Amino acid sequence: MQETQKNQEKKGKVLYSRSTDENGQTTDATPTDANKTPGPPAPKPTSTAEDAERTAVAYTGFDFDVRLRPAESHIAVRALITVRNDSKTPLAHLPLQLSSTLDWEQIRLNGTSTPFTIGVLNSDADHTGQLHEAVVTLPTALAPGASEQLDVTYSGTVAESVKRLQAIGTPDDVASHSDWDRITTDFTGLRGFGNVVWYPVSSVPVILGDGARLFDEIGSHKLHLAGTHFRLALTIESPAGFAPNIAVVNGHPVPLTETRGMDASVATVSTGKVEDGVLGFEAPSLFIAIRASHSATNSIIWTRPESNDNVTGWINAASEVTPFLQSWLGVQPRSQLTILELPEDGDIPFETGAMLATPVRAASTEVLDGVLAHALTHAWVMSPRAWLSEGVAHFMGTLWIEKQQGRERALATLDNARPALAIVEPESPGAGDGQPLTSCISPVYYRTKAAYVFWMLRDLVSDATLSAALRAYDPSKDSAPDSFEKLIEQAGQRRNIGWFFTDWVYTDKGLPDLAIENVFPSSASVPGSYLVAVNLANNGYVQVEAPVQVISANTSVTQHVLIPARSKSVQRILVQGHPTEVRLNNGTIPESQSTIHSKTLDITTKP
Repeated sequence: MQETQKNQEKKGKVLYSRSTDENGQTTDATPTDANKTPGPPAPKPTSTAEDAERTAVAYTGFDFDVRLRPAESHIAVRALITVRNDSKTPLAHLPLQLSSTLDWEQIRLNGTSTPFTIGVLNSDADHTGQLHEAVVTLPTALAPGASEQLDVTYSGTVAESVKRLQAIGTPDDVASHSDWDRITTDFTGLRGFGNVVWYPVSSVPVILGDGARLFDEIGSHKLHLAGTHFRLALTIESPAGFAPNIAVVNGHPVPLTETRGMDASVATVSTGKVEDGVLGFEAPSLFIAIRASHSATNSIIWTRPESNDNVTGWINAASEVTPFLQSWLGVQPRSQLTILELPEDGDIPFETGAMLATPVRAASTEVLDGVLAHALTHAWVMSPRAWLSEGVAHFMGTLWIEKQQGRERALATLDNARPALAIVEPESPGAGDGQPLTSCISPVYYRTKAAYVFWMLRDLVSDATLSAALRAYDPSKDSAPDSFEKLIEQAGQRRNIGWFFTDWVYTDKGLPDLAIENVFPSSASVPGSYLVAVNLANNGYVQVEAPVQVISANTSVTQHVLIPARSKSVQRILVQGHPTEVRLNNGTIPESQSTIHSKTLDITTKP
């Protein structure tokens, strides 16, 4: 932390301090401009904050008044923000950060403007590669666990910026299709922390290229915002004839009310509201656009005119996958899916809540069906817990592949992402903390590992029981980490699966490391049958129930065996005909090295 602080002191500087006197007059003091007459003396906050102070600040409430002038790429915001000291020591300074193209104007505390200083931080949490950090010195230090509300105003412009990606050598065209956030008349897309910091945050500066630190910081930001109260009043001032017809806030459509000017010289004002929202595992996002709407099954597609001919394929895909999703998740989704077309064909898709921002391109039926199987799942399952929201979506995407292309192809898709999971998982509980699914921040956990968890649950509790639990899931009633486990129990599961959730969901003990050590076939009392003793080992630190399959010339028999962590087990399986092969794991259990183990038996040798 101290190292980060030292680096920032080298890279950034105090631009100015600002205070407001008792008459409401604002005074700026620029340290480098000796010709300006200084205003009234003000308390002298530190120019930059310590990392410990940044990580101590938790946001528990946002109440925004956002005003956009898209023709000028301009945004002006007044916000009431509630912060809490999540550290164990009193907090003397509040560090508040915004994109470097937005300027802090006023910060009020208890109805009175308070002085603050501004520093420039090098951080790739914003597409410009920099943040404006306002540091407020509190009159009284904020006690651990205590909260404070601030009234802040800020404004500026948001245009496309590829600065952070150019800094690491990304080609311009690739960078522009990745960092497409902007405010323009035709399209406004503000994805929030990690792309454009359009709302106040408090974060440790991170740089692209420093391993996974930026992505972990993004995940940590989303996790800490889960449960934050969110309100927004939106006002859009557009040139006559260019009013937007779609607005999406935090993945949810917001109806717009339009007031037109008397003539072409007067702007059109559009307004919308979000009342009493609660953030899930997400960064607050804001999208507005001028698009043509197309109705599809459980979804609405908003496109640019040049993409209208491609819509039919997307409509057909939504219709194709919906019966499959209904069979698993229930007849009616909780909301409609919003598909909002991005400005360019090559733009990288983005999803949040039940919204998919993507180019609406022509593609094969197989591709579009796969996209919609995942995206439409979010219309059914919208959980504040990332491992449920994203995990179920990835699970349903692989189930769709299983339905259309077979189980082997579905498991191969899962296995493609397993090596990345194996790299980040701790080799042992003492080798690292890992990330329990209930508090994970990395996509490889809440997508890849979570999808594996649902595949394993299929074998543990059956498709019918798992489907019943998914149908019964209600995000508004998800008040505890074990809520989904209880739903499975209520759905009819009578087996004890508490061990599974403890080892695979509530804690992270790494991945199993399974092996077939020996196989001993022997003649059974039934003529033509053999009793096969399979010696199994689990060298990992997480227990698992694994399928063991014995294959003979006549048939195959599969049994599931609970193999505790760091232990060995013997399983005896009766099979008709001479055994030829034994397999352990079938691809549904992620392991550190492989997911299928096989041992071939010499059929010429009599047991």
